[in-house]
Amino acid sequence: MSTQEPQHAKNINYSRVIHLSHVIDTDIPKWPGDPPVEFASVAEIQDDGYYLRGFSLGEHSATHINAPNSFYPNGASIDKYSAPSLIVPAVVINVCEEAGVNADYVLTIADIQTWEMQFGEIPSGSLVILYTGWQKKWLSQKAFFNQDMEGKMHFPGFGDHATEFLVIQRQITGVGIDTHGIDSGQDTNFTINRLLLERSLIVIENLTNLDQLPPQGITLIIGILRLKGGSGSPAAVIALF
Repeated sequence: MSTQEPQHAKNINYSRVIHLSHVIDTDIPKWPGDPPVEFASVAEIQDDGYYLRGFSLGEHSATHINAPNSFYPNGASIDKYSAPSLIVPAVVINVCEEAGVNADYVLTIADIQTWEMQFGEIPSGSLVILYTGWQKKWLSQKAFFNQDMEGKMHFPGFGDHATEFLVIQRQITGVGIDTHGIDSGQDTNFTINRLLLERSLIVIENLTNLDQLPPQGITLIIGILRLKGGSGSPAAVIALF
């Protein structure tokens, strides 16, 4: 299969296309209690004439999307997501400066209003990406989860009031973030996940390359594994802008 840059289709207009998903390897940061990432050789070229591996990882490992049934028994599983629902417009709110000072920082309504004063009202149907700068910590499990002496995690996320504002007032289609949770590290109740997934909105975690995105004018293509009954899936997220 060619790895050369594809020619642009005449009816698709974009100037850049980038991966927003981390490379999956055995040493990626793993949420406490999640299964490890494992690869097992099945066939080798010198022995079998072709190369093949088996792999296993948690449904919420690496860059991933959460499904409603991860918190709600009657919620939809990942295999129920329609193809059109996985192509969405997106905007990026940058809170790297705030998160750099306060690891427990959460998005506020004031942050949203500041963004909108500069770029205009967030369009209905948008997926809101929170760029915290945490993607730079990906190669270190310790730094990424930032646990204190009591084991509590400290990383930024979405605030509840801001999320309610986005859902009700801006009618967003979902959210994404470059940390391991859209909830801040100290929120062990998964408040933001529950709020969004109760409404069958999109939740994407562990994004990367957010520094390469503009604030608006982005289209996301979210690739999933259609796991039967899955509570989520590792996701191949591509941004076009």
